Amino acid sequence: DKRCSSFISYSVLICILENIHFLLFYICTKINISGFSLCNLSGLLDKFDLWWEEEKCTDGSKWRFLEHKGPVFPPPYEPLPDHIRFYYDGKAMKLSPGAEEVATFYAKMLDHEYTTKDIFRKNFFKDWRKEMTSEEKSKITELKKCDFTEMHEYFKAQSEARKQMSKEEKLVKNERILQEYGYCVMDNHRERIGNFRIKPPGLFCGRGDHPKIGKLKRHIRPEDIIINCSKSVQPKAPPGTRWKEVCHDNKVTWLVSWMEKIQGSIKYIMLNPSSRIKLRNEKDWQKYKTARRLKKCVEHIRAQYREDWRSKEMRIRQRAIALYFIDKVSLHHTGQTADTVGCCSLRVEHIRLRPQMDGQDYVVELDFPGKDSIYDLFDRLSTSILNKHLQELMDGLTAKVFRTYILYITLQQQLKELTSPDDNIPEKILWYNRANRIVAVFCNHQRVPPKTLRNPYEKKKQLSAAKKELKAAKADAKTLHDEKSKKAVETKKKAVQRISEQLMKLEVQATDREENKQIALGTSKLNYLDPRISVAWCKKWGVPIEKIYNKTQREKFAWAIDMTDEDFEF
Repeated sequence: DKRCSSFISYSVLICILENIHFLLFYICTKINISGFSLCNLSGLLDKFDLWWEEEKCTDGSKWRFLEHKGPVFPPPYEPLPDHIRFYYDGKAMKLSPGAEEVATFYAKMLDHEYTTKDIFRKNFFKDWRKEMTSEEKSKITELKKCDFTEMHEYFKAQSEARKQMSKEEKLVKNERILQEYGYCVMDNHRERIGNFRIKPPGLFCGRGDHPKIGKLKRHIRPEDIIINCSKSVQPKAPPGTRWKEVCHDNKVTWLVSWMEKIQGSIKYIMLNPSSRIKLRNEKDWQKYKTARRLKKCVEHIRAQYREDWRSKEMRIRQRAIALYFIDKVSLHHTGQTADTVGCCSLRVEHIRLRPQMDGQDYVVELDFPGKDSIYDLFDRLSTSILNKHLQELMDGLTAKVFRTYILYITLQQQLKELTSPDDNIPEKILWYNRANRIVAVFCNHQRVPPKTLRNPYEKKKQLSAAKKELKAAKADAKTLHDEKSKKAVETKKKAVQRISEQLMKLEVQATDREENKQIALGTSKLNYLDPRISVAWCKKWGVPIEKIYNKTQREKFAWAIDMTDEDFEF
């Protein structure tokens, strides 16, 4: 901080330097200087962005200087127009502002399957009544008598209007906020921030049949927010408010934090994954290195836990069985919220012993709310006890690393088994997604199926029409025997071939989408799997990396793309 007595001038200097890069390119293209290009400049700048080749701090600090403007809060609620009405038991009813706002959350979701679930409806109605006046509570006693149709149609029309906006309109609308709040200055870099917007209030949707779906997610206020920054450059809270706390902890990488009120978890605003510092990626890289070391001693660990099954001590037998669950079914070591269950918090009711099931003898069936309730099955085991044991077996080993190692190996083995050199690019991508899906199923990464899935029906109609045109052209050529009709036949043949190839590609994509409609592939691909496995597979089989990772993801995994060749083995 002492080196930057005036942050304003420092910030301006950074902006000037960044813009000089593009200004030089513009000038040089205008005066046609040969050998000078934006790519050349970018290549030079990239040499300063290879964080995986930089010397690491030894004192545990993540930054020396950090400034940002805090989060962007959602706009205040705007009451509905007078002609948009809510009906109860067939009669129009004017709601108080607080009750009306919560009613709009439900109205927006009327065409979603969540609103058909009893637990969702029950939780919503209970929390909605807390926002009502005494008079409203006395009148509105049953959700089934509420009519949100006009509200729903109003928000549906607004949504359609937003979709009709051009990219330029959307860009202009968001650019000012992005430039003001979407960047921070960390040490010598102007860095892009990730999720700098506080999510607006709404209804909690959770995973599957989570017991809290439908509950009200209330407003996050400045008074809920903890800011982390340098002492000399604290951001101002919105007028008339104050931050809950301002801290200056350079041992952590988050900029903003707050408590999420439904599940009691802490939420953070962090750097964007594509930022040049890539602090989170550095942490992930270390995790991948630790998991890779596990490969050398995993068989010893497996032999150890099998031997421990016969131990005379209950705590050791419990620990061994927990490790077996993590190893064989990739069970998470603990529930991540008060309402979820993991390996170390399984209860007796979550397990059924089946003498026979699906043609198999002596099957153990696990049924419990996972990552997304305790007379514990393992009453002498906790995550800390399990991790302490693993540290004794291998330095740096934790239950989380053990679990992710299983996922890495699974992906690598599946890619080897499924990929064929004779497949075209769309088919190889299908095999990749199938391998990734096996990992996602292991992790129980589910999602709500999308409302619409494209199908090849229209392309089949085009192919049928093209074949009819080809048949007609051949008939004309047979009758006329001229060059024009012969060329028409060749043109129609090429059209049929082109549409056939497009149809084949579309059918592969349709199969892929159908198979993955309830599986969230992105979660495992971005957060659980070593990207070097995917990069090596792409390079080995000639699949463009952009088919697997989008632009932001490629920036996040630049280190893997830079250092990995096709022969990489995890």
